[in-house]
Amino acid sequence: MKKTAVFALALISLVACETTLKKERITVNYPTTQKVDTIDTYFGTDVKDPYRWLEDDRSPETEAWVKTQNQTTFGYLEQIPFREELKGRLEKLWNYEKLGSPFKEGDYTYFNKNDGLQNQYVVYRQKGDGEAEVFLDPNTFSEDGTTSLMGLSFSKDGSLAAYAISEGGSDWRKVIVLNAEKKEIVEDTLIDIKFSNISWKGNDGFYYSSYDKPTGSQLSAKTDQHKLYYHKLGNPQSKDELVFGGVPSEKHRYVGGSVTEDDRYLIISASNSTSGNKLFLKDLAHPKGGLITLLDHTDTDSYVIENVGSKLYIVTNMDAPNQKIVTVDAANPAPANWKDFIPETENVLSPNTGGGYFFAEYMVDAISKVLQYNYDGELVREVKLPGVGSANGFGGKKKDKEFYFSFTNYNTPSSSYKYHVTTGDYEQYWKPEIDFNPDAYESTQVFYTSKDGTRVPMIITHKKGLVLNGKNPTILYGYGGFNISLTPSFSIVNAVWMEQGGVYAVPNLRGGGEYGKKWHDAGTKTRKQNVFDDFIAAAEYLIENKYTSAEYLAVRGGSNGGLLVGATMTQRPDLMRVALPAVGVLDMLRYHTFTAGAGWSYDYGTAEESEEMFNYLKGYSPLHNIKEGVAYPATLITTADHDDRVVPAHSFKFAAELQEKQSGTDPALIRIETNAGHGAGTPVSKTIEQYADIFGFTLYNMGYETLPNRAVLKEFKE
Repeated sequence: MKKTAVFALALISLVACETTLKKERITVNYPTTQKVDTIDTYFGTDVKDPYRWLEDDRSPETEAWVKTQNQTTFGYLEQIPFREELKGRLEKLWNYEKLGSPFKEGDYTYFNKNDGLQNQYVVYRQKGDGEAEVFLDPNTFSEDGTTSLMGLSFSKDGSLAAYAISEGGSDWRKVIVLNAEKKEIVEDTLIDIKFSNISWKGNDGFYYSSYDKPTGSQLSAKTDQHKLYYHKLGNPQSKDELVFGGVPSEKHRYVGGSVTEDDRYLIISASNSTSGNKLFLKDLAHPKGGLITLLDHTDTDSYVIENVGSKLYIVTNMDAPNQKIVTVDAANPAPANWKDFIPETENVLSPNTGGGYFFAEYMVDAISKVLQYNYDGELVREVKLPGVGSANGFGGKKKDKEFYFSFTNYNTPSSSYKYHVTTGDYEQYWKPEIDFNPDAYESTQVFYTSKDGTRVPMIITHKKGLVLNGKNPTILYGYGGFNISLTPSFSIVNAVWMEQGGVYAVPNLRGGGEYGKKWHDAGTKTRKQNVFDDFIAAAEYLIENKYTSAEYLAVRGGSNGGLLVGATMTQRPDLMRVALPAVGVLDMLRYHTFTAGAGWSYDYGTAEESEEMFNYLKGYSPLHNIKEGVAYPATLITTADHDDRVVPAHSFKFAAELQEKQSGTDPALIRIETNAGHGAGTPVSKTIEQYADIFGFTLYNMGYETLPNRAVLKEFKE
């Protein structure tokens, strides 16, 4: 289905969506998208960008295009016969009480709770054995639930709280300060805060980070000069002290500050990309003193995790790709003086502290293992976890005698446990009551060989008794970037997929952090193709071992994972039936010109840095590798109009290009969520609707006219 006509921008219109449910597939006529004569020249090579105008998120023409695309897409989705049934099942399964792990601040124990279908979790608190009360209810922040709570930080004695909110899913935040006891706002709201934690200095004020407001669109314009500020309580934000950054000759895209638990030091991290950071320290007992440099380069990832007086404990991958903890005195903190405290091992370390101990969590083939150490670096015990999966938590204040951790895997809903730090004993604190039987499902970890011989792990989850006949609907989900690890965790939406007989497979691709810095670097810049090869090899493994076949395989990923899906579907369109790129980085020649995208250059490189890098990026950039005459898989692109992390223009341009050049009869649709962002804080109601559409689209295009657990397959008439 091909549309090549060019219309004037003002004449963008929706061709009537003639969709009728017959024994044949639902048909669709795409809106026409105007093309412009935009050309960029890189190292003597001209690159056309005919849909450049879609980058303007403030223009009425882009708004009209979004509206007509959504009309087309929802006109298609509404005719999928089991869409409402999927939505109903998602709502029913989602509707159970969910409880976050408690934490102590001042005289209260706080916890997050969702009664079931609330759009946002509510923050409760309890004093001693008293009755729990609502502390913050984000569901009251906006009528439609699209304003979310994105951070909560308490002063040292717990008497004050600062919380951050996001409106419409944006990365820009507002911060509101409360008298915690009275739950009353104590000063004006702080605005224009982005990519920031909130770290209190005593009860006097706190540190936060932000950019100058960009010229042009706040949702897409470039932001690349991050700054650290100190806000003294009671002062207007305009009087906040600039602590670090703002020097034109030394630009940093990401700056963060945190105060040690004893209020002695401010630790500052500064970086130009998402990997590698400089590290500085300020002695808060000497406010007029300057910054002390711990690291003056960005060749490593390092941070201060703890201190005892002037003794610093630093987590670093310097000469330790899997990370280690070192100690040094703050008076002479140069790396030459660092001493190993918990040395590097063959597994990746992610440590935490609490109750006067260090808790070293290791990933062993993406599975959690936790060791407890004392402050002399002596092993106290291995914490025997409730099962094979992912443990989170194991952290608190030094004085805590107990704290909470959670445990989950792909077929076990997350439960929380109360851990006693001295004895190592723990008991289950909370277990969800959910209409899902984990015992009916199984997860298996397999290892397969990628194109270059690299051994890659993958966890495959499905109902027990699965018949390996090549006809099981399968979602292959991946990410493969930014040192991020995909570890086992339960998902309601995946549970619904597996209930329908679906297989859910997650490979741990290069570019991630599952095997440390070397594994990450093996999937960056001119090695990025390794990630796609790993994903393709995972699909081939599933097909060769009869879990599924190309006719029943869907590939899915979001953000960097959206890039993964876009690259895979353009390189191997024969390999899958359905492609589901979500909020994807799809224009690799221009990604760095939007918002904070330039900070991703460690993983990607940029088209301007060298002719070699330009050619490499152009060689796999999904937008630039859609070809005429190719039958691409059924594709549902998902994005949101307030995504200021990966701007929706990536998805807009990719959809327009795919609709123009698709030679097959499979649909190429884009679903654009309104008043939503990159994903975090999305209301439950919107999430349920999104996944009903995603799963409905996927199963329908695999040939199902009813849900698979009682399905009658139909053959589409081509």
